[in-house]
Amino acid sequence: MTGLPATMTAIGWDTPGGPEVLRPETVAVPQPGPGQVLIKVAFAGVNRPDVIQRQGFYPPPPDASPLPGLEVSGQIVAMGEGVTWPFTGTMVCALVAGGGYAQYCIAEAAQCLQVPTGLSMAEAAAIPETLFTVWHNVFERGMTAPEETILVHGGTSGIGSMAILLGKLFGVTVIVTAGGPDKCAQALKIGAAHAIDYKVSDFVAEVARITDGRGVDMVLDMVAGDYVARNIKCLADDGRHVTIAVQGGLKAEINMAEVMRRRLTLTGSTLRPRSKAFKAALASEIRETVWPLVATGELRPIMDQTFPLAEAAAAHVRMEQGAHVGKIMLAV
Repeated sequence: MTGLPATMTAIGWDTPGGPEVLRPETVAVPQPGPGQVLIKVAFAGVNRPDVIQRQGFYPPPPDASPLPGLEVSGQIVAMGEGVTWPFTGTMVCALVAGGGYAQYCIAEAAQCLQVPTGLSMAEAAAIPETLFTVWHNVFERGMTAPEETILVHGGTSGIGSMAILLGKLFGVTVIVTAGGPDKCAQALKIGAAHAIDYKVSDFVAEVARITDGRGVDMVLDMVAGDYVARNIKCLADDGRHVTIAVQGGLKAEINMAEVMRRRLTLTGSTLRPRSKAFKAALASEIRETVWPLVATGELRPIMDQTFPLAEAAAAHVRMEQGAHVGKIMLAV
């Protein structure tokens, strides 16, 4: 690790709280262990889990950095034991278990993706968290196939916009919900087939109207709570309900007779605590299936605003206000 500084600037907090608790601090530059690389961070993505972690409700896995940040782009500056790729100097983006809000960040070598020509470093850092999450939950757990129709809540969020983009590329009709006419217009611009303004319409009735009463094949649910029963009403027979966040509450009351009668599948997942082996396998599948579309320019993330690293608090305020469309980024 020659030529690297001993310390770096990172974003942390003393006690959990609102965005204002975020502040720059000086910490040691981490050292990559076996199978890991050290990335000199160019950009870091801001994700909803970062906000929840800052509030004190989403502790990082025991072996992960306590610093926030689940995705980065940058240059490899050191390789841990046993790493054959990516080698020093390679420009990559990576899904990380924490530590992204910093000048240097550790990543598992197997979770790195090479940044292709034509993809900016800001865009590269905006991809991993949403791509890994959507690919796994919509296409693997949700078993979504071409020609199917899915319902995605929060169509203009990072996850929502990625689901729209991937749906378009893989022949899936994507119906989204969004709050307000502007956000609905943005979702349609990104490529949603239909956008339902949940503030003025009942999405259950709208889905029934749009699908001629058939329903959708899958729902990607980030709300949980009382949305689950309503989501189930939106599903066609043999439909799949995949929960990836519980922003609307942990508990749902559902009619299990309906689940049986209509052969529905209820599942869900959270990415961060999954094993390194699982994430490596997911990265490998993404490299084969989706990354060629990034290389050709067919897949580009929807970008919102970029803030300097030191202004992470402002980035979190922007996310909590909910006016953003696409990805909020930190420039390191």
